[in-house]
Amino acid sequence: MHHGMLGALGFCTPAYSARASRHALLRGPGRAICPSGSRLWRRPQSHSTVHGLPRRLRRPIAMSVLAGDPQNGAGDAAPNGVTDASAPDGAAYRILIANRGEIAVRAIRTFRELGYTTVQAYSTIDKDSLAVRLADESVCIGPPPSRDSYLNMAALISACDIKNIDAVYPGFGFLSENAAFAATVEEHGMTFIGPSADAISVMGDKSSAKATMKAAGVPVVPGSDGLLENEAAAERVADEIGYPVMLKATAGGGGRGIRVVHHKGELARAFEACQQEALMAFNNGALYMEKFVESPRHVEIQVIGDKHGNVIHLGERDCSVQRRNQKLLEEAPSPAVDATLRERMGEAACKAARAIGYSGAGTVEYIMSAGGEFYFMEMNTRIQVEHPITEMITGLDIVALQVAVARGEPLPLRQEDVQWRGWAMEARINCEDVYRTFRPMPGDIAFFLAPGGNGVRWDGCVYPGYSVPPFYDSMLGKLICWAPTRDAVIRKLRRALQELRVEGVPTTIPFHLALLENAAFREGKRIFTDFIQQEKLLELLQRQQQAAGAMPSAASPS
Repeated sequence: MHHGMLGALGFCTPAYSARASRHALLRGPGRAICPSGSRLWRRPQSHSTVHGLPRRLRRPIAMSVLAGDPQNGAGDAAPNGVTDASAPDGAAYRILIANRGEIAVRAIRTFRELGYTTVQAYSTIDKDSLAVRLADESVCIGPPPSRDSYLNMAALISACDIKNIDAVYPGFGFLSENAAFAATVEEHGMTFIGPSADAISVMGDKSSAKATMKAAGVPVVPGSDGLLENEAAAERVADEIGYPVMLKATAGGGGRGIRVVHHKGELARAFEACQQEALMAFNNGALYMEKFVESPRHVEIQVIGDKHGNVIHLGERDCSVQRRNQKLLEEAPSPAVDATLRERMGEAACKAARAIGYSGAGTVEYIMSAGGEFYFMEMNTRIQVEHPITEMITGLDIVALQVAVARGEPLPLRQEDVQWRGWAMEARINCEDVYRTFRPMPGDIAFFLAPGGNGVRWDGCVYPGYSVPPFYDSMLGKLICWAPTRDAVIRKLRRALQELRVEGVPTTIPFHLALLENAAFREGKRIFTDFIQQEKLLELLQRQQQAAGAMPSAASPS
């Protein structure tokens, strides 16, 4: 266990008062502090900066951006012609991981390979997490609720002060797409490893994002020009574009604040319900409307830009296997996208990124009709959960690219250098009971064994004895497989799922095994966002469970 971590684990406990707990942080080994109010620390002005970095750190770096050969896990294959080298700053460059779970573990591994010092921010309930164990140092940022820890900007900035941080890595979720947080990090003399606050702000408001994309010539779904003032305005737009329509919260995300309206008589109730859900989830009830594209595919393009105006795309991912707008399995490339369509979608995504001066990794999400027409849906201004499948087919390390461009370095490759090889799939392994409508079931991990073999990757955050907390997302990890063809990767993923052992909590492994056995999925041509409903996969799982006898207990192996 790292020495820095020992101090952190011993002195950030739930024992402090409710008022103190909101901002209680470590200031070195054994000294807990409570910053006065929400005071934000500022670096001394004597440290002049360039591109948000102290001048002493503005040295060129040679990035290690290879994810390694997916067949053997080594870094000796360089399909994109990128040199593998470490950063000369070494441990002098200190990165705070402002996240938790598997993305924190995944980021720590890349940063340590690059020679950077990693500092893991954690809530009291995460003190024994794998990320804390792997990081060089750690710092407590508050009690378990997200609003008091991972969403607490004051606590995170104070942690940066305490740990003399140079850059902040936000991962996905929490504050990763919070423009105010990105701006605050930069204002305090540190580097935000992500896009600018302005870019986040434009794309974070779904209505303004759509208007910006329309002006840039990116295909958009017909709908309202801006926000809907009231229910009457919604009715006028729906009459104009025709039913079915979709109401969407402008501040939405994670599948919340969305309602599909098939008939005029449904509009009033849907408008009120969508607005209330948006207010509760995002504290913003503003809605806009789009034409509902029935049975579309969800196809997204991975883009990355630098601070010199260069933007490239790394191909598409198909994320059409969803339940309640939540992705469950992703693959790259898409079985519905050929080289010509990929070029069109990729160029449109790059055009979208250039329109807002985008730097960093981001994802342009499209909905795509059965005929191949695609429309801008939204841009995620962060790394995606499913980024590993892009890494597997390109040989690139997207996290390494993120930190490189954040530090002001130009992209190390051009669009023509990007090569795609083989097929990759990712199965999200959540601690949910698929036999009880995917109910989250946190608990203690009694036994864990990750699968192995050529082309098999596990990005996870659990270990035997780990207690999955009830306060956060239910994802335990992601099982990613690579093979030369789609048929081969389906076989490999099925084998790896059968090897993966998680005991103590139920998981989504049974769902993924049922999906991979489905003939329509294996064929690949009719996978739309309503695929699970159309194929009645959940009903199939229920029948399988009933045939097997009694309901599995939480202690049963998955």
